[in-house]
Amino acid sequence: MSDRLLLQEAVLTKEFVQSLVLVEKSLQAYFNDPSAGIRPKTEEAFRHIAAMPNVMRANVYDLQRRVIWSSDLQLVDRDLGPNPELEQALRGDVVVEFDSDQRSGPVKEEHQDSARLQNAFVEIYVPVRDASGERVLGVIELYKNPRSLIASIERLRNYVVVGAGLSGAALFIALFGLVRRADRLIKAQQKQIVENERLAAIGEMSSAIAHGIRNPLASIRSSAEVIPLSDAKGIEEAVQDIVAESDRLEAWVRDLLSYTRPLAEAASPVNLQSLVERCVRDFDREAQRRGIALQIEWPDSLPAVRGDAMLFAQVLRSLLANAIEASASGGCVGVHGQRDTDAATITISVEDHGTGMTEAELKRAGKPFHTTKPGGLGVGLAQARRVVERFGGRMVIESARGRGTVVRLELKIA
Repeated sequence: MSDRLLLQEAVLTKEFVQSLVLVEKSLQAYFNDPSAGIRPKTEEAFRHIAAMPNVMRANVYDLQRRVIWSSDLQLVDRDLGPNPELEQALRGDVVVEFDSDQRSGPVKEEHQDSARLQNAFVEIYVPVRDASGERVLGVIELYKNPRSLIASIERLRNYVVVGAGLSGAALFIALFGLVRRADRLIKAQQKQIVENERLAAIGEMSSAIAHGIRNPLASIRSSAEVIPLSDAKGIEEAVQDIVAESDRLEAWVRDLLSYTRPLAEAASPVNLQSLVERCVRDFDREAQRRGIALQIEWPDSLPAVRGDAMLFAQVLRSLLANAIEASASGGCVGVHGQRDTDAATITISVEDHGTGMTEAELKRAGKPFHTTKPGGLGVGLAQARRVVERFGGRMVIESARGRGTVVRLELKIA
């Protein structure tokens, strides 16, 4: 809109100047034959143009880009250097510029003494044509200070700023309510999701505990019932069964409490070789009773890893217990250690040759309270994953039906 207002001012100026050229015979004679020089009447006509309302300076250019007359005598007979606006006017176009637009670009030679001009001005290049209007004879450059036009442009800009601000405020107010409502809705849904997940976890845990406790309690009750009716040998066997089932219940409760207990924050170097050998020794009797061979393949040069020895021992015992229970008599459970090629991690693999898992079972393996064992609680693998990831590691489970299961623990080197 500012450009259109300025262009309208320039067009009105051009029409006035062109009318004056056509009326003033001296101007026509000079532009038709510049070699005759500027005569008194011609100079008087130029002064009339310079005296137009709001005009601060007037320059007249010939076709050779030279100032042939100016209200500022210092500019007469000078070639003011490159001037793209003058070139455009010599091609027949009316050119208008506001001084604020010119200040951001290179300074023209004619503007170097702009202190003579007022703070705000409009620069208009008017092409002067012959009577037929086809040929450009020269260019008249006018510096004008149209106060009312400049004030209108400033008001227009202020209106735009205020309008944009009011529109932004209205949009903000309109969207603020929607965003607040959406925020409250999201928070309510998140709270409901957390509550549903908590209830689902409690349900899974309750069913797992009920399933795990029912069989040992039934065995304890049966053993207790036969004690009064048994001889010394029968009583001894019944007592052993009661103790074994009580230990089984105690182990389940311990696993459940360890899963729900917050993990320790501190990490320290852990020697895996001695830890693995100690855990494997703990399962020697159970493996021999089931007819399962335990094998350890561990390089001597493996460094310590970052973690907690007690928690890693709990993880290894849980994996070994799962592997032994999944293996049939005559099978083998192996524990392997190796340093990865990136030299930043050590991988512990616990491998069995049992029945393995289906694809659906493998997807759920390691999730809390999910188990494929008849008397399992479903927290062993979940706790193992939680411990390993707590210290920056990763647990990977690979299994296939009929080919056994491999659990790999990737641990960060200390």
